[in-house]
Amino acid sequence: MSRKRLPKIAIVGRPNVGKSALFNRLAGRRIAIVHDQPGVTRDRIAAECKKAKIPYELTDTGGIGALLDDGFADQVRAEADIAIESAEMILFVVDARDGVHPIDEELANQLRKGGSQVLLVVNKVDTEKSDDDATEFSRLGFERQLNVSAAHGRNFSELEHLIAEQLGQLDLKKRDDGGEDSTPPVKIAIVGRPNVGKSSLINAILNDERSIVSDVAGTTRDAVDVPYRRNGQDFTLIDTAGIRKRTRRDTSVEVFSVMRSEKSIERADICLLVIDASSGVVSQDRRIARIVLDAHKPCIVLLNKFDLYHPDARFQDRIENFREELGDDLFFLPYAPKIAISAKERQYITKIFDGIDKVIETSADPVPTGILNKLLQQSIERNPPPVRQNRRLKLLYATQKREDKPRPVPVPEYLLFVNYANLLTRTYERFLENQIRKDYPMEGLPFIFRVRSRIGRNNEEKTEKEYRGKNRGKTSKKKFRRRK
Repeated sequence: MSRKRLPKIAIVGRPNVGKSALFNRLAGRRIAIVHDQPGVTRDRIAAECKKAKIPYELTDTGGIGALLDDGFADQVRAEADIAIESAEMILFVVDARDGVHPIDEELANQLRKGGSQVLLVVNKVDTEKSDDDATEFSRLGFERQLNVSAAHGRNFSELEHLIAEQLGQLDLKKRDDGGEDSTPPVKIAIVGRPNVGKSSLINAILNDERSIVSDVAGTTRDAVDVPYRRNGQDFTLIDTAGIRKRTRRDTSVEVFSVMRSEKSIERADICLLVIDASSGVVSQDRRIARIVLDAHKPCIVLLNKFDLYHPDARFQDRIENFREELGDDLFFLPYAPKIAISAKERQYITKIFDGIDKVIETSADPVPTGILNKLLQQSIERNPPPVRQNRRLKLLYATQKREDKPRPVPVPEYLLFVNYANLLTRTYERFLENQIRKDYPMEGLPFIFRVRSRIGRNNEEKTEKEYRGKNRGKTSKKKFRRRK
């Protein structure tokens, strides 16, 4: 079934008028970074507001008219222009404390020429006494004006009502692609250190200059959610800020950006770890891989800028050379397949989605319970676990844990019922995983083992015996049970 396209609303305005704060409050969660520094938001950031009376897609844009000192002013303006052209409704945000600014007047003239509905939102009107300060904005010539405070939530119920009212006047039939699709999109987080080509990859996939691309590290500051549809499958591409070492995070904005990137990994269904093949694998790549590994996320490693790695050699020779030179450096994500690409040249992009499709297909076909128990028992017989505390681990039974809320890409999670859970070491756990992967590679998917000690009478007897052994002659069995 095709998916119903949501109407698009774009938030535009000059820098530091509160667009990101307005975006976060309407979206119902902190997505865009809010900071007093002008120009913090650079890319278009989108979120689906499904809880609204009429659901819609909301887009935050970079400040128009920003006198940025980093060379991105023209690109920010272009980003905002694209959002304005594609939106059915515009929230034009101005700052009541600053009054009417020449840039506000220029924007008003541009928006009146467009075909979208415009709602003038006068922000930073914190009290009723401040309403008089907002009357001067009526000369901008818009029929609808509302005074709000994004920081304090003032008049936001009225704002949501006006949005629903204006969206209700749109021709909904023109926006429908067909029936509604109940299948949630697969969320794909594109992560890596700065300047490895994450935003270039987004643009290559979309064939659109949606994310700002520059040689300056740290260009992307927010985690940008980009809806994408391919071969009937809905995806959400999450373009994240580059994750640098903590000692090199030199501004508060960058600290928030990195925190947002780490949260994006948590909410993603699949992570694409982008590595600069031309410069090789570095320690920060391993640190980011550890974040993905600890979050138990499906992952594919993308060797980007592969066109710059021994460019004069044949592709297959370059692949073999890379494995020989840097193969040992990729041990940190053993389950993740490696795909060589060039985002800038748009080479081998289809291989990424072939890999994603394979991971999704594999996740839907886990190891059957009977085969799982057989593989584990055979592995234990061939290589018995070590003796710890005069005891040896015994596997009683293994089964797959069922999820209460199925995810688009479920991660295999297996319950191991053993005699004593503390006898299973991490090293032996990896050994068991490797033995299973020999028959069921499950490429792209991590394994999660949840270990439980045997329960019931045996567990109670063990606990009582250990307690009485440590307190021989001090406590009777009756007192022990009362104390417990």
